[in-house]
Amino acid sequence: MRKLSTRDLTLAAMVAAIYAVMGYFGNVFGLTFGPIQFRFAEALTVLPFLFPATVPGLFAGCVIVNLLSPYGPLDIVVGSAATLIAAVWTSRLKNKWLAPLPPVLCNTVLVGFTIGWAEAGGFTAKLPMAWLVNGLSVGIGELGVCYVLGMLLLEALPRNGYFRAMIPEKRLSVR
Repeated sequence: MRKLSTRDLTLAAMVAAIYAVMGYFGNVFGLTFGPIQFRFAEALTVLPFLFPATVPGLFAGCVIVNLLSPYGPLDIVVGSAATLIAAVWTSRLKNKWLAPLPPVLCNTVLVGFTIGWAEAGGFTAKLPMAWLVNGLSVGIGELGVCYVLGMLLLEALPRNGYFRAMIPEKRLSVR
């Protein structure tokens, strides 16, 4: 494991703060939690494709936002784990167009389960259908946020000289 530089730590902290602010702001409008969610902060989950150092920041920001979750400790743990798994996975991808896919899949499965669990009241006969319905609903929202807003980030950040200098050369040549 490589040592994190001061710039990497600062970048991770900034991403955590931005994720938390965006999550809380979205909660004001009822978009952050629930079966139908458009958590705009999730667009940031594509950043590890360009900046692997953002992985811990995304996880920390998600934990902070999930402290407000109506689904309680399960969402704090499982929902935050979904973002962590997706961020690590995204950081290892070689194709920019696949970068939004890990957050979509992880949240569809894990957050869909969390909401389904809450609606079904635990391991009951209702859980599989609740998981399926909520997973699809969360996945559709995640698909929109990650593939629209996330891809805009992946296109715009390399064009900015400040951020371009921070992106590893092998990521700049990926189309």
